[in-house]
Amino acid sequence: MAADASGTVLMRGALARLRRATGLPVAFGGLVEPGQRRVRLSELSGAATFALRGLAVTSGNGLGGKTLALSRPCAVTDYSLSRQISHEYDAAVAEEGLRSVVAVPVVVRRRVRGVLYGALRTAQPLGDRTLGAAVDAARDLEQALVVQEQARDLLAAARPRDTPPGAPGPGPGWEQVREAHAALRALAPRITDPALREELLTACGLLTAGVPDGGVTLAPRELDVLSCVASGATNAVAAARLGLRPETVKGYLRSAMRKMGAHTRGEAVAAARRAGLLP
Repeated sequence: MAADASGTVLMRGALARLRRATGLPVAFGGLVEPGQRRVRLSELSGAATFALRGLAVTSGNGLGGKTLALSRPCAVTDYSLSRQISHEYDAAVAEEGLRSVVAVPVVVRRRVRGVLYGALRTAQPLGDRTLGAAVDAARDLEQALVVQEQARDLLAAARPRDTPPGAPGPGPGWEQVREAHAALRALAPRITDPALREELLTACGLLTAGVPDGGVTLAPRELDVLSCVASGATNAVAAARLGLRPETVKGYLRSAMRKMGAHTRGEAVAAARRAGLLP
């Protein structure tokens, strides 16, 4: 994923969580530049200078470069004196006054996509609790990036359609449209970036028949559940996709059925499609 605005927002949040969880006064990081084996340090939290901002950390060089090359966390007790790393970036690290530093890789789909750092201005060992909290912050960022990539993949898959939205078609192509719609609806609530979430929901609208007939209005979660049901999901599967309890899914489904004047799940799905709420 390119280091775009969405990635920057996610990185900023990860650094804030890292500082809260570890108590480290300084955190910084960046994503791997597209097509390169280097990380551009784009975000700083708690820094006293701008010495590290924009620094390009190449694979194998320094602490972060070692983390990038080995795909595992690395730490030093005193950065400038450590014999475990090379020292291409000593000047920037010294200007910021950092001593003990930990670097954790952000791994998505088996590739390092970024590096998170946490640091102290004193030379002292970083305990297992601190290292574990830094790793947890990186795992959270990994999950957020995975969700973001899934959203973009679904958007890309949903846009090019030979069949116009709303056109009837029982064939496999139209079933893919319905599956994409259900996946987009399930994914949207997990997107933290408002612009990307709105883009997902807009794409959902493009996959339906167009303007609803105005006869029925479903709440967003009712539509989410009905979308999952329309793709063939059971209540348990729908609950897992949407991050809800099965009992909650049942409640939303009953409410949607009541609004649609339906007595069965199938009738509710059919009525929603006629109303232009589902593809």
